[in-house]
Amino acid sequence: MAAWMKAIRTFSRKYATSASHEHASSEETLVLWKRISLFVGLPAIGLSMLNCYLNHQAHHHDERPEFVAYDHLRIRTKKFPWGDGNHTLFHNPKTNPLPEGYED
Repeated sequence: MAAWMKAIRTFSRKYATSASHEHASSEETLVLWKRISLFVGLPAIGLSMLNCYLNHQAHHHDERPEFVAYDHLRIRTKKFPWGDGNHTLFHNPKTNPLPEGYED
């Protein structure tokens, strides 16, 4: 029984001393990841947003593409339960064609 108690005390002392070392290390890791997030992550997100905005400004066209009636697109096997049954729930008449073509 005494050997078993001695083993427990040795085990607890070993991990009690390393726990204080782990605590300091975890605080250093916390500071490291906070700095990486602030000085790398946020500027990367900002540059990505700027890139998307500039690409949208350079390639934005007000003309919509010509309608092509492909057989595998806009298949209506039954009517939608809202409206006239032919328009999708978030239908936009400027960009979304119906099976027959654009509305205007």
